[in-house]
Amino acid sequence: MNDPEPPVLDAAVLQELAASVGGDREFVVDLIRTYLEDTEGQLAAIEAAVAANDPAALVRPAHTLKSSSATLGAMRLAERARALEIAGHSERIGDDSRADGDKIREDWQEAKAALQEWTTRSDAS
Repeated sequence: MNDPEPPVLDAAVLQELAASVGGDREFVVDLIRTYLEDTEGQLAAIEAAVAANDPAALVRPAHTLKSSSATLGAMRLAERARALEIAGHSERIGDDSRADGDKIREDWQEAKAALQEWTTRSDAS
C-alpha cells in the first residue's frame, strides 16, 4: 500500500518557524531566500551522483536538501531527498533511486513556487 504523497508545502511548518523566532517574518523570508539560492547546487550534486552511479557522492547533498527542505516545510522535496539519502547510505543507486533523481527537479520547481508565493503574501505569518 502506498502512503499518500506529502504536501508540496506545509505552511504550518513555516508558521511554527516564525513563532520560534518571535514572529520575525522577515527572518523566515531571509531563510527562504537563502534556501532558494543554495538549493540549485544541492540538486546539481544529486543529479551528478545519480548519473555517475556514485552513491557515496549522493549522501551529503541529499541529506542537506532533506534537512533544509523539511525545516522550511517543503515536505515532498524533503521526502524525495530522504529516499535518495537512504539510497546513498545503502551504497546502491537502483531504479527507484534513478526515478527519484528524475523527479526531484519537478519537486523542486513546485516547492520553489510555493515558497516564493508564501514570501509575497501579506498574511504569511
